[in-house]
Amino acid sequence: MAQKEWRRLATPLHEAGLLTLADRAALAAYCQAYGRWVEAEEHLSRTPTLIKAPSGYVQQSPWLTVANKQMEVMGRYMTELGLTPVARTRLDMSMDAQHDPITRIELVAVYTDENGERQESPIDQGHTARRRDSAEPEIRRIELDERL
Repeated sequence: MAQKEWRRLATPLHEAGLLTLADRAALAAYCQAYGRWVEAEEHLSRTPTLIKAPSGYVQQSPWLTVANKQMEVMGRYMTELGLTPVARTRLDMSMDAQHDPITRIELVAVYTDENGERQESPIDQGHTARRRDSAEPEIRRIELDERL
């Protein structure tokens, strides 16, 4: 189960910029705690939460102790890895402090001219870029910077 959780989270966290190689141990620890929590919850679904000890006293199931402890461990790592809404809010605030706010988006056609030089030409709203040697509109792909 821990491996499934790793596969579920590693790529999206990495693509979002929240996971680096340095964070691998934290994600592994979270996934291990998750796997143990799932196992404990499966056992609890088949057994009572309170059991009678050999001494005759009633006590909580050891599986309940494991489940609660692993949930506590998971919560700490979820905060560290940005897996809770509050943690993501904190991450958003720290990322806002690092970057200037976007106040304007300008569409620019980027292409390579006949000399192999990179060229940029602004695209006005409502107007289509046209090749200089043709009356036909040129189809250009517009790529937005992924940091936007």
